Amino acid sequence: MAAKKKVAKKTTAKKQKKPAKAVDPLERVREICLALPEASEVEAWGEPTFRVKGKIFAMHASASTHHGGGRQAIWIMSDSTTQDLLMRARPTQYFKPPYVGPSGWVGAWLDGRPIWSEINELLRDAFRKRAPKKIAALLED
Repeated sequence: MAAKKKVAKKTTAKKQKKPAKAVDPLERVREICLALPEASEVEAWGEPTFRVKGKIFAMHASASTHHGGGRQAIWIMSDSTTQDLLMRARPTQYFKPPYVGPSGWVGAWLDGRPIWSEINELLRDAFRKRAPKKIAALLED
């Protein structure tokens, strides 16, 4: 009987993907807002607000406060038309926030899977509306 030859198998080390760091949504919002010209963060009502020349263009709503209603969100200055379109198109992502919703502000849920490209654009639009013309002109498209 012939002896079986052992064949050495080549093993290739598989590259293991590093798990993506879970970025705190507030940190991501902060990064977007504070990259805008002359934007600042001020705590008001126990929550971070984002301003340009003292005028609020976005505010955070913690899940643990009555502002968030159990879910983390960002309230973004907008107009009634945009608010209506977003709420109809993506009712699981956007909502009409209390207090400022009747003025056209839109709320974006930050839990789950926020659509960051849209949130980024909404924040930039809000900044443009709130900022003085000279500062708004500094914002690159």
